[in-house]
Amino acid sequence: MLAQDLREKLHHNYFVNIMDGSLFGFGVSGLASYVTIIPLYLSFLTESTALIGFVAALFHIGWQTPQLLTANYVAGLRRFKPMTVAMTLIERVPYFGLAAVAFLIPTIGVDLALALTLLLLLIQSLGGGFTGNAWQSMISKIMPPHRLGTFFGVQSACVNLFGAGGALLASFILDRNGFPEGFSLLFFIAGLSLLVSFFFLAWTYEPESAPTDVVERVNWRKFGGRLREILHLDRNFRWFLVARALTALSLTAISFYTIFGIRRFDMSPELAGALTSVLLISNTVSSAGIGWLGDRWGHRRVLILANVLTVLAIAIALTAPDVYWFYPVFALTGFVNSSQWSTIMTITVQFSSVAERPFYIGMANTLIAPVSILAPIIGGWLVDAVSFELSFGAFALAGILSIMVYVIAMDDPRGADGASGADRLATAD
Repeated sequence: MLAQDLREKLHHNYFVNIMDGSLFGFGVSGLASYVTIIPLYLSFLTESTALIGFVAALFHIGWQTPQLLTANYVAGLRRFKPMTVAMTLIERVPYFGLAAVAFLIPTIGVDLALALTLLLLLIQSLGGGFTGNAWQSMISKIMPPHRLGTFFGVQSACVNLFGAGGALLASFILDRNGFPEGFSLLFFIAGLSLLVSFFFLAWTYEPESAPTDVVERVNWRKFGGRLREILHLDRNFRWFLVARALTALSLTAISFYTIFGIRRFDMSPELAGALTSVLLISNTVSSAGIGWLGDRWGHRRVLILANVLTVLAIAIALTAPDVYWFYPVFALTGFVNSSQWSTIMTITVQFSSVAERPFYIGMANTLIAPVSILAPIIGGWLVDAVSFELSFGAFALAGILSIMVYVIAMDDPRGADGASGADRLATAD
């Protein structure tokens, strides 16, 4: 149950965080998409599929790795907003650096531009990672628990609606300007959009938490012991981590769809931009419904459906007779992406008590980071050494195994029906 002041500020918090997400999506999901625009840009800088796949690894390194490292600190905060607004600048400012690097390619050369681009993308993703735990904890605190999935779904829908507009603008700019001027302009506009979204985020209202909802910070030895205790006692959460790791492996296929289309069918930059729009429109249409469905039908069932669609998308990509079959591939992928965003964040906090929420958020992200980091690298290596077919086959197998874990081994979190984190740990196997 939300405190009275948070109930009074609920519409305000909804609005400012939806606007933050919308403008963030315009820049990151549309103008500078990690799925299409960034790989396309890198394809002008290098012919190495493995290196392009490494960019997806950079994103996961930055986003997932810091979240457990910050959990002990975040769990001791009475307010999450100050850390959120401070750290998120690190994930927004680098886009201006990317714009400058792209603009200077004729002067500095391709090799230096590639190195600087990889460095800036790493900084950007690390900024997201150091923001992630505090931001998720803040949102889970200021939104009603029974409507959390719906909020993440609506926010995701707005993120991708604006992102689709950004993708259409990206297609227009690349058609008129090309490489590298067009990419420089895209990154600069993305940076401006992210700065405006920052001000909406900074307007979030968050009061101090009650002392009972704060965990005393401990040294690293005791912190590690508490994490081991949670993993030992909470069998259901352990299976969730296994399913998440397998899902992360299967989702790596998304990073290679654009490159596969370029290599197999000579996909044009304009079509890549159009497919980004398909991806984001699909994500937009499905996001709000997925959040609502998860709150009522169960988020575990939504994740099962998402994995089925991931495997189906891979199968269509592998058997596509021409490039236009990538339209359904990206449409299905949009549905999958929306479920992974809203559903994963919602179901993760359902495993825990309010006080231990940062621990669960941290483990749910950082403990699967090795898979997320290595999968794009190994996938790219398999493509270069053998074939796209082998790489995509491995991703599909991981998706099937993930479905089996969700169906056979894992139950819905007990937090979905109101049990506290302490109650769950006391009764876990």
